[in-house]
Formats: sequence, structure tokens, C-alpha cells
Amino acid sequence: MISDLDLALKLADVADEISLSRFRALDLHVESKPDRSPVTDADRAVEQKLREVLASYRPDDSIIGEEFENTGDGSRNWIIDPIDGTANYLRGVPIWATLIALRVNGVIIASVVSAPAMGRRWWAMRGNGAFTKDIDGSVRILQTSAIADLEHCSISYNNLQLWDLSGKLPQLIELSRKVWRTRAYGDFYSYMLLAEGSLEMVAEHDLKIYDIAALVPIVEEAGGRLTDLAGELSEQSSSVLATNSLTHASFQKALA
Repeated sequence: MISDLDLALKLADVADEISLSRFRALDLHVESKPDRSPVTDADRAVEQKLREVLASYRPDDSIIGEEFENTGDGSRNWIIDPIDGTANYLRGVPIWATLIALRVNGVIIASVVSAPAMGRRWWAMRGNGAFTKDIDGSVRILQTSAIADLEHCSISYNNLQLWDLSGKLPQLIELSRKVWRTRAYGDFYSYMLLAEGSLEMVAEHDLKIYDIAALVPIVEEAGGRLTDLAGELSEQSSSVLATNSLTHASFQKALA
């Protein structure tokens, strides 16, 4: 029996092969979903294949994915975003990844974030730490930074339009005056930089469960904290705040 983490890593291998083969393809097919977000034939191909692999290895587990209907309603849920950063993917920007998480009895216990165009991968198992494989193939453990003062913090905020729509843009601008550095690295990558100790805060809006789930074990096992912007994380959370833990209360207060 393959372990859950090994299976998640195997799923990432399968996803990487499909997504890389379609990256920058001249015949990439792109559509707009009802919410006006883009979807490509690669998104659907990756998720479909991962569902087939899971049906073979874990037929009794349920699946929550971005592109197809959820299956099953058991205590074990695989949560999949086939390509996080589809807008980057279709424009030829290499910052995109497959996000894979396993939730058991309401707790996300394992996850993998795989970014093959960057040559990077991150993963975590609850209680066993978080790790990354660098572009040279070496593996290292992840640890968030030890910076506690806002004036020394580097933060990533992602999409200004969504901050504006959420009514939180004034708070973000005011916060930018109090920290050392602001950048919008985007999507999954900001959270992985946080887990690596390169950032102290990431916050963004208009997320779904498949955008969030795989980030949680990696950030938390690295020593960070990931919550709803207004409180604790829940199934309905769409605005999230991730920090190195030491700065969490300060950032939550600043963005309230």
C-alpha cells in the first residue's frame, strides 16, 4: 500500500508530465468559465488524469477539484487545483503549479505543490515537517523567518484589483508604509516563499478551497500560520492571511 504522501508525490509527477507538455503550446485551447476566470485544456487534462489515478489507488476517497464535479462525501478528501496560476500558464509565465492536498476528518494532513516550469516542488506531512526540492535536485527542510517587527518585514499582496473590490485597499496601502518591502509574487509562490523564510506575510482575496488547501500544511509545518483574514480558517474562507506566526496578530490588526 502506497503511503498518502508518496501517492501525493506520484500524483504531482503525473500532473507535471501533462502540464509541461502543454506549456507554451501553440494550440493550447483557452476558455472563460462563468466567473470569467480562464481554463485551458491542460487544466482539465491534468485533473482528469489525477482523478483516474486516485480511482485506482484510493477508490473510496472523495475528490474536490476545480474543473469537475466533486465526488463522494467520505472522511478522506483529495483537494486538487490542477494548475494554480492559469493566467500565468496561458501567457507563458512559468509561475504556476499543481496543488494537491489530502484532508482526513476535517484536517489537511498532507500536501504537495509542484511547479515544474520553475523546477521546484514543496511538500509537507502533518507532524513531519515541510520540505522543498530545489532546481538542482537537492532537498531541504523549510523554516519561516524569525523577523518580528513590521518595519523589517517583506510582504506579498497579490492582486490590487481584488483588494479594491474587497474594500481593503486603503488598509493595504497604509500597511505598505509600515513595512520594509512590498511585492506581488502571485498565487502559490508567495506562500512557498513565506515557508522558505523569504517573506513574512502573504494576504489575498477571492480564493476557493482548492486554492488554499495545499498551502496549509506546508506553511504550518514550516512554522507559519495561515488563517482567514478576519479570523480562523473555515470551509467558507476566501480571504486569507499567512505569516511567519510572529507577526500574525500585527498583520491581522493592520488589515482589519
